[in-house]
Amino acid sequence: MPQPAAAVVDGIEERAGGSAAGSEFAPLLRTVKDRGLLGRRHGWYARVVAGNALALAAVVAGLFLVGDSWWALLLAVPFAVLFARTAFIGHDAGHAQISGDKAVSRVIGLVHGNLLLGLSYSWWNAKHNRHHANPNHRDKDPDVAADVLVFTGEQAGVRQGFRRWLTRNQAWLFFPLTLLEGVALKVHGFKDLRRQSPRERLVEGALLVAHVVGYAALLLIVLSPAKALAFAAVHQALFGLHLGLSFAPNHKGMEMPDPDGEGWGHLRRQVLTSRNIRGGVLTDWFLGGLNYQIEHHLFPSMPRPHLRLAQPLVRAHCQDLGIPYTETGLVDSYRQALRHLYEVGEPLRVE
Repeated sequence: MPQPAAAVVDGIEERAGGSAAGSEFAPLLRTVKDRGLLGRRHGWYARVVAGNALALAAVVAGLFLVGDSWWALLLAVPFAVLFARTAFIGHDAGHAQISGDKAVSRVIGLVHGNLLLGLSYSWWNAKHNRHHANPNHRDKDPDVAADVLVFTGEQAGVRQGFRRWLTRNQAWLFFPLTLLEGVALKVHGFKDLRRQSPRERLVEGALLVAHVVGYAALLLIVLSPAKALAFAAVHQALFGLHLGLSFAPNHKGMEMPDPDGEGWGHLRRQVLTSRNIRGGVLTDWFLGGLNYQIEHHLFPSMPRPHLRLAQPLVRAHCQDLGIPYTETGLVDSYRQALRHLYEVGEPLRVE
């Protein structure tokens, strides 16, 4: 069973003071610990989980009240937003932000991931562990591996056929492609069952099937098949778009270490590859705290409401060390990410 994502990186944090590079991070880690910012916020998360569950239940109740009508498709919008909230809760559980007990974190992750979203908690955790350990590393981070999109000139240069066309136009296609992300995550989860141990496969698989059956039953009980299909299409597309809007600004267009960059300590590895998004309470809510990407990567087990409090400490520490601390507005973050994708595909457009 994979460890929670926080466990892998927390091990790096604990060893940070043992090297010259790590010593850059050690004073910041001590300050953050002394401020109590790594302490759990059980009450805050209990309110978030309960509020999200009640809101989901309200949308379901709304479906039954509206009944078999095309007006029911309007409810796909809040349902998609709440699915993204659910994903953020599962994300925080995987990082041990909600509870330090691995069993409790796993239960929360399975409920919010497998059962409510149809997204495999085990698959996500294994993938996310590798991303956090080596963010934006062209050889080690699965999030920048060549797939539908590519992120380096080397990856673009070997594309052929339809994938070559995708790469040429990937900047324009990025957000349209995120409309498929909700379904793609479900497919990845089912495919990952082959990797899992028999016991893990039984639990994860049963919950994934329960989600699909429950989701289909809910829509088909309330709506005609045509309306149910339309509702699912709108809902899943908007869910994928919301996730894309939340994850796109974080690393795309930032430093991409190659094997020569492995000498970076934890502080530089996480700060130089991450981008923060400026904003207030609404931004924090919409992006699920991922707008504090630098702080989240430095302290993956830090509870979400503490990230804003840690930000000035991290920014000041980076300034003292002369390490660039990247922060920009939401719209500009998308512009930077899309510009990077555009530049990667440019050589294929001038052939």
